Amino acid sequence: MILEKITDAKDLKQLNRAQLHTLVDEARTALLNKISQHGGHNGPNLGVVEMTVALHRVFNSPVDKLVFDISHQTYIHKMLTGRAQAFLDPAHFDDVSGYTNPKESEHDLFTVGHTSTSLALANGIAVARDLKQENYNVVALIGDGSLSGGLAFEGLNNIAEQNSNIIVIVNDNDQSIADNFGGLYRNLKALRESNGQAKDNFFQSLGFEYHYLDEGNDLDALIDLFESVKDVDHPVLLHVHTVKGKGFKFAEENREKFHAGGPFSLETGEYVKRGTGAKTYSNLTTEFLWDKMQKDKTVVAVNAGTPMMLFNPEQRKQLGKQFIDVGIAEQQAATMTAGLAKNGTKPVWAVYSTFMQRSYDQISHDLALNDLPGTILVYSASVNGMNDESHLGIFDIPFLSHIPNLVYLAPTNQEEYLAMLDWSLEQTHHPIAIRVPVGPLRSTGKADTTDYNQLYQNEVVQAGSKVAVMGVGNFFGLAEEVIAALAKENIQATLINPKFISGVDEKLLTELANNHQLVVTLEDGITDGGYGQTIASFLGNTDVKVQNYGLDKAFHDRYVASELLAENGITVENIVKNILAVVK
Repeated sequence: MILEKITDAKDLKQLNRAQLHTLVDEARTALLNKISQHGGHNGPNLGVVEMTVALHRVFNSPVDKLVFDISHQTYIHKMLTGRAQAFLDPAHFDDVSGYTNPKESEHDLFTVGHTSTSLALANGIAVARDLKQENYNVVALIGDGSLSGGLAFEGLNNIAEQNSNIIVIVNDNDQSIADNFGGLYRNLKALRESNGQAKDNFFQSLGFEYHYLDEGNDLDALIDLFESVKDVDHPVLLHVHTVKGKGFKFAEENREKFHAGGPFSLETGEYVKRGTGAKTYSNLTTEFLWDKMQKDKTVVAVNAGTPMMLFNPEQRKQLGKQFIDVGIAEQQAATMTAGLAKNGTKPVWAVYSTFMQRSYDQISHDLALNDLPGTILVYSASVNGMNDESHLGIFDIPFLSHIPNLVYLAPTNQEEYLAMLDWSLEQTHHPIAIRVPVGPLRSTGKADTTDYNQLYQNEVVQAGSKVAVMGVGNFFGLAEEVIAALAKENIQATLINPKFISGVDEKLLTELANNHQLVVTLEDGITDGGYGQTIASFLGNTDVKVQNYGLDKAFHDRYVASELLAENGITVENIVKNILAVVK
């Protein structure tokens, strides 16, 4: 096997064309073998096998700088840069991350997992190269779906006037995570259909030398194209048409389904089912919004390139203009939500916590400064959410809770969640964010009758003395366990459900300070700047002590949640031990 003998990218220089074709086949087979067992980004990697082999054949990484957008298409790149064992041997499948990582290899320039970044990164690298009077190629690879992000345009706009070597490769497979949306994609379609000869050409209008390759999975054509532009002295853009999911018919036929996921069957293309099929907070949201949108045509769902988190393709089609996918453009989603709210509709923007980070200014300046009643559903905000260091969702509480006017809610069960969601859509006073619970569906079996118009009034679930435990959202169950353990120590503690986490219940906290020795906060996020520290600040001039439990401020990578929680002291045993040290 040729692939087993590749220990570094330079080894490809020694292969003839026939051997390179064999390497392509071996790499695709290894890729399918791993992702079918392990899961991962399927379609993006299958579509760039030939392109990656050609890149490493023609260019000289790491001297030449290869910058991958999102880097979710770099599995073959990793195979060719000394990490093939992580794709050939199941015992080593977890040796590498799903994204580029400089800790793994000098061929990986950045740790990156968010979209539209490669062009600006390459732009900076090239400017630094020119300032230092160095000489090498800078190559930025970006998918067509990533072009919808504003940062991608900013990168193109700045690269175009640089007048030195930057090679931009647009990997155009006519697909983002789901479908592409926006006027730019009409131009890409016209360019594909005219073999790059369409009169209107977005890239040429910016000043790029433009080349089009329709057979973007043709290894020989790719090598020839890359060799023709290597060592250029000006910005060049290569528009390469590829097939997402290439070489696995199920991925080619259902590109949205096979963007990422797994494990799956190579024979049937069906994902291995996990779980019991029970209701989740995700499908609960879908059912609620679907019903709401049928009854009220002013309810509008907004999403930024991950529409499957709310509705399947058929549902999206039926909803028509009530469902808006802006493409991978979270800033657009946030500000568009403000515009929708201003003009009398009821927008709800569903977004993963990690991607919401990309829109801080728009949430703060456009939505909150104008105090507009848009709703943000924050998904996967938990230590039990995504666990790659580039996709962490644990920073949302400090991120959102300190923005003026914005009300952040943390439901603990399905009744609270649906009541909060319904209220947020009907109220007209403030922007509302809801931390969609992560984990098994919890139910009280009775409707939540809270008046959420009475802001920052939290619920005392059980009144006690000496110790008060506040369990935020996902950690309310942990708080219940701590309360039960304290009861065995003859301490009847107070249990509080802080439904509002962007402000404090001053009346309740004042009462606690008068009749409790200790207040304990538990939150499923980082402690620095979090809810617990807000509580501690309010109680700072009182005699009551405060213990805050949450995660340390760090980019944790591919962790085991239970182990990370234990490392941060978030276990019932440790919390109870520390409580007893104060009150006994």
